[in-house]
Amino acid sequence: MLFACAAHSQNNWREKVSIDVLAAFDRGENADFIVIFKEKTDLRDARDLDSKSARAHYVFSKLQATAARSQANALQILRKQPATANSLFLVNAISVERGSVALARQLVALPEVSRIASDPWTQLDGPVNIFDDSKGDLDSRNTIEWGVNMINAPTVWNLGYTGQGITVGGSDTGYEWTHPAIKPHYRGWNNATSSADHAYNWHDAIHIPSPLNGADTINPCGYNSRQPCDDNNHGTHTMGTMTGDDGQGNQIGVAPGARWVACRNMERGWGKPSSYLECLQWFIAPTDLDDQNPDPDRAPHVINNSWYCSYEEGCTDLTVNELMRMAVVALKASGIVVVVSNGNFGNQCGTTNAPPAYFEESFSIGATRSDDTIARFSSRGPVLIDTSFRIKPNVSAPGQNVRSCVRDSSYASFSGTSMAGPHVAGLVALILSARPALAGHVEVIEDIIEQTAIPKIDTVDCGGVPAASRPNNTHGWGRVDALQAVQLALTVPTTSPQHETLLVHVAPNPIHEEAIFELKNMVGKTTLDVQAANGQLVFSKTWTAQSQELVQVSLKNQPAGVYFYHLRSENGSAAGRVVKR
Repeated sequence: MLFACAAHSQNNWREKVSIDVLAAFDRGENADFIVIFKEKTDLRDARDLDSKSARAHYVFSKLQATAARSQANALQILRKQPATANSLFLVNAISVERGSVALARQLVALPEVSRIASDPWTQLDGPVNIFDDSKGDLDSRNTIEWGVNMINAPTVWNLGYTGQGITVGGSDTGYEWTHPAIKPHYRGWNNATSSADHAYNWHDAIHIPSPLNGADTINPCGYNSRQPCDDNNHGTHTMGTMTGDDGQGNQIGVAPGARWVACRNMERGWGKPSSYLECLQWFIAPTDLDDQNPDPDRAPHVINNSWYCSYEEGCTDLTVNELMRMAVVALKASGIVVVVSNGNFGNQCGTTNAPPAYFEESFSIGATRSDDTIARFSSRGPVLIDTSFRIKPNVSAPGQNVRSCVRDSSYASFSGTSMAGPHVAGLVALILSARPALAGHVEVIEDIIEQTAIPKIDTVDCGGVPAASRPNNTHGWGRVDALQAVQLALTVPTTSPQHETLLVHVAPNPIHEEAIFELKNMVGKTTLDVQAANGQLVFSKTWTAQSQELVQVSLKNQPAGVYFYHLRSENGSAAGRVVKR
């Protein structure tokens, strides 16, 4: 009996280690892994801060404090090891390259460690090949691109809003910053000197070659690059759709007045969860070129993420998916809008299944064609991977045969939800240039985009949600419209910390039977309604509010799915979603 207990104790550490990591150890190999700590940071109080700067500093400080407490013992162990380690304070984890089985056993034995997860190299699902004989001369086109026109961006420019004063961020394969379509808009370039300042404007999260690219090949950008570089074309193309305009007729960007910053998270199309997380962490507080002196005030207003880490490509550890979800939560709490591509796994229902697209907190974008219908490849909801059945995408945007810039100062036409997302990131910049007071108010910005999207229907019902309803699992709330979004943004009341708009927090969310709605800042007669996706009213309460209330909402007798709440008081309104599993 004593022998059995001892044997169990010796093997108990394996229960906290990912099966992929264990497989490497069993082969006698070292492994790349992520050490996940138990302590999580409660960032809900960031909602009570009015400015983007205040939210950014608060979130950054809280995250760093949690990581410092949790990771001290593990970092002390790692300093004595040959393995390379990187603290990911954004999600309270540490990524380790080429860690040994002995090291893993030491780390997982720490009481503050929750789990050791896998950190696999996974391949970017690149642009979809769509034949189009109408592209014409890709390198010489004196016109505004069709997608930019489709969402009414030029009409917004004519009102004087081009994204000026707003910073967009790109997390992708890298960026050819010297391309004439995007160089004038790079935050590190001031058009007055012969050199650029890349500090706080660029970060390279690629430190070693991916073994999946072959040991005998060389990355054209190298590693730990100190200036923006693209080893694939994908990133440069997406940035062009956000901000591109060379002043010579190539008007490819939605927000040509915005400035951009960027991070490379893939090595010739291969990325890792840790490289994705490292870039997301950099955006919350950009650093100098030595990765020192982080500054939350230099964070972008919106980041575009035209990548995903699918189960089929190796992201099989759901605990890693949860880390990426936590990263999105933290970024939003800090005041950054997180735009993600919904995936190219359509046209079947239930194909929104890869992080970060399927998260409730991500603003996910489907792709449309030039005839304003859904692209066949665009992934559809509902989300099945976490059994939430939530509706995805949030909205849709032009994504098929989108012309933009690529390396070597050239242009190309690509298709994919990777091309749709940048249209929406650019739209966020237009909204904020028109109404700077909305900076940091992420959910207000998302609601504006959803409410003003052009309703679109489909012929296929997905997940019990009628294709003719709004939102649906094909187009979400519809195809985005920049003019209507900006017009609505101009009417949204501005707030101060003392008189902020209504605040709603739902816990838990997703729910099983009931949830507690924590409501703040109401005045006078107040109504809370909850509706099913088909519009059916399933809960309603009206009362005279006392500034702060807790309201219990039961969905015990309702089917699993997405529900929408609407809070109305004499001083404003708020809306959002609840998911029942």
